[in-house]
Amino acid sequence: MTSPSSPGPRRTALVTGASSGIGAAVAATLVARGHHVFGTSRDPRRITDPVPGVEYLALDLTDEASVEACAEAVGTVDVLVNNAGESQNGPLEELPMEAVERVFRLNVFGAVRLTQLLLPGMRARGYGRVVMVGSMQASFPLAYRSSYGASKAAIKGFADAVRGEVSPFGIGVTTVEPGSINTGISERRTQYVAEGSPFASEYRTVADTLNANEAGGIPAQRVAATVVRAIEARAPRPLYAVGSNAPLVFALRRLLPRSVMLRLVARKHGLR
Repeated sequence: MTSPSSPGPRRTALVTGASSGIGAAVAATLVARGHHVFGTSRDPRRITDPVPGVEYLALDLTDEASVEACAEAVGTVDVLVNNAGESQNGPLEELPMEAVERVFRLNVFGAVRLTQLLLPGMRARGYGRVVMVGSMQASFPLAYRSSYGASKAAIKGFADAVRGEVSPFGIGVTTVEPGSINTGISERRTQYVAEGSPFASEYRTVADTLNANEAGGIPAQRVAATVVRAIEARAPRPLYAVGSNAPLVFALRRLLPRSVMLRLVARKHGLR
């Protein structure tokens, strides 16, 4: 998949988590298409490979004061891509609640607060695009990924609901769900499994399969092309999915009972 061939009007965009991976690819694609792009990082001074043409701002999504400062610094934008977040694994019994709360602050609450702060400007101008970068884990839950999958399902729920609130003002809200992406996220994923855990064997099977799938996954640029397609669409769809044979698996999801789909997802990852 490639990015759309003809750019529209020059827009101002804010892409969170733009220092690497999907965020960097989205930021680079938007710059190439002539848009004015702000990107965020927890500490822009530590970015080793900045995207040319991107203005970087500091943003810690776990800190509401940081979110508000970022929104004030960027001013009014036409496009918001909520991409920054954390990938997390672990048996539910062994996930520390502070870790669960952190992943929700990063993946959900920070993005929601930033969206709240930037929507009024979009509404006043009669145009806006908000893209939530989710995960196919939200649509196809997998054991040992409960906190991560639930956070991505939550952000999609916010997007689906607010879409109806703001569409009369010319604002499109959509979710992009990537499957397995080769961005090095396997090395950055937080993992919680206790020593001597009764879940250790199955957990390792899932973790190893995830790592292998991601090593062979699609590049971040393909996700970026999908995000930009949603941004530049005249009427963005509620959901775009890319990677992991998305057209086939979503078709099966419509045809098969949910219990069957959950078993298929588990078996694909080496579980019983």
